[in-house]
Parts: sequence; C-alpha cells; structure tokens
Amino acid sequence: MSKKVYYRYNEQSGSYERVFPSRRSRWLATLGHALVSLTLGAGVFFLLNGVVDLPKERMLRSENVRLNDELEVLNARMDAAQRVMADLADRDNNFYRVMMQADRISDSKRYAGLERQALGSLSDKSLAGTLNEKMNLLEREIVVQSQSFDELRRLALTRADRLSHIPAIQPVSEAKLKQMASGYGRRVDPVYGTVKFHEGMDFACDIGTPVYATGDGTVTAADWHSGYGNRIDINHGFGYTTRYAHLSKISVKPGQQVKRGDLIGLSGNTGKSTGPHVHYEVRLKDVPQNPVNYYFYDLTPEEYAAMIRHAENAGHVMD
Repeated sequence: MSKKVYYRYNEQSGSYERVFPSRRSRWLATLGHALVSLTLGAGVFFLLNGVVDLPKERMLRSENVRLNDELEVLNARMDAAQRVMADLADRDNNFYRVMMQADRISDSKRYAGLERQALGSLSDKSLAGTLNEKMNLLEREIVVQSQSFDELRRLALTRADRLSHIPAIQPVSEAKLKQMASGYGRRVDPVYGTVKFHEGMDFACDIGTPVYATGDGTVTAADWHSGYGNRIDINHGFGYTTRYAHLSKISVKPGQQVKRGDLIGLSGNTGKSTGPHVHYEVRLKDVPQNPVNYYFYDLTPEEYAAMIRHAENAGHVMD
C-alpha cells in the first residue's frame, strides 16, 4: 500500500508544496491508531465475556457449581461422622472407662490441639481447607478411639469377673415396659412442685411386673424406706450399687447372693409415687450415674438409641 502524500497551497508562490510531517506528529498518529485498536479490542473482549456465553465458559461454570455442591455434601458427611465420633468419645470416657476404672482420655490427647471447624460462607478454597482440617481431626479421633478400645479389650480380658457384677441390663423387661416415665437429671417433683435432681430412671409398668437384678451382687437392703416405699439395694462390688424402689413385693433378703437376671421383686406403687412404676438407680462409689449407660447387654442398638431419646425427652417424674 502506497503512503499518503500531503500538499499545502502557498499563496505567495501561487503553487502547491509538499508537506513532510514531523517525527512527533508521526508518533502521535501511530499512538492514536494503537489506542483506538486497543479500545476496540477491549470492547469486543468484554462484550464476548459479559454478554456472549461461550460453550467452554458454560462448561467451566457448570463444573464449578458441581464441585462446590460436592464439597458441601462432603462437609455435611464429615460433620455427621464427627458427631458419631463425639458420641463414641463420650461413652468411652463416661461409661467404658468408668466401668473398667481406667483414666479418662483428655481432650488434649484425643484432639491433639486440633479444633473443630464450622462451615460458614466460605470460598471454594477456604471450604477445601476446612474439609482438610476436619479430615485431620477425624483421622486423629479414629486413631485415639481405636487405641482406647484395644486398651479396654485388654482390661476386659483380665477383669472378666468385673463384667458379671457391673449393672448391664434393664430392671424391667423391654416387653413389659409401657413407657419411659422419666430420665436422669433435673426434673419437677410431682408432689412438691419443686425442681430437684432425679438420680435414677422411672420405668412405667403394671403393678406386679417382674423386677430383675441387673448384675451379680449381694442384697444389702430389702425393706420399706421412706419415700422409696418397698426398696431393694444391691452391692455389686467394684464400687457399684443399684436401687429398685416403689415395689409391691420384695422377693430377696439382706445378705442374699443374686445373679444378673434373677427375679428380686415385683413392681408397684408404694412410697412417694404417683403411678405404678419402678424407680431404678445406679451408683459408682456412692455417686449417682446415668442408668441409660448401663443397658448394653439386653438392648439392640436400635432399642438403645430409642431408650436414650425417651430418657432425654421424658420429663414426667413419678416419684
């Protein structure tokens, strides 16, 4: 392409003279052309990027949404797994290790300084980092819990006699149980209307329902006792005792040896009671324990889970 040639009319000479642009003019012209080209290019880019949805971009956005959804599902599953581990840790410390008279596992050892994370409004990168931390925590908990179970298994093999004495069944057969009237914890007294700590569990059942010893032991009391009515106390050794109250009949005597599952009396409505039931307590070194942790021999996992739900939600105390 030929270069453009510019002329200017000279009035004095009456002729046209060729004009040669200065170097500065040529640079300015070149720069102007470049700016126009860049502006047009940027406009086309933003138009395509913001308005026109290219197939590759649609695919990448769809893939990003899918991956983010998978991360959130994985996070929910991780939270559920951590809740299960928390339940195992609670039972490990508050029942299995108590039963075997083993030291509790401290949080510093169980979690090794790792902290639980909660999912909030996080970017994909932050969410991935949170999931990685949760996985580290879960792996640590699994290792510690596995080691704990190995230790408890060794203790169980060397202390077999202890297992037969520890309370491990319900005092009333599941088939005879009408409902869980009240669980362990703070409740409103049905007679006085004041808040008190309920030291056992109430099993609502018909009068005359068989009541069984929940572990091997020696009967230490079998008589009438104030608000408990007809009650039976059993010393199981290893620091454990149980109490069965509001009975209609007592079938054992003080000093008598009993085995787990032996019939010791019949349910009733004696003493300070507002309806037919059996009040049952478990104590370790004379400290009340939550009986719900001591039904591991005669309940299926499903029945045990239902028992916990009923005990937590039951608020009607019968004694």
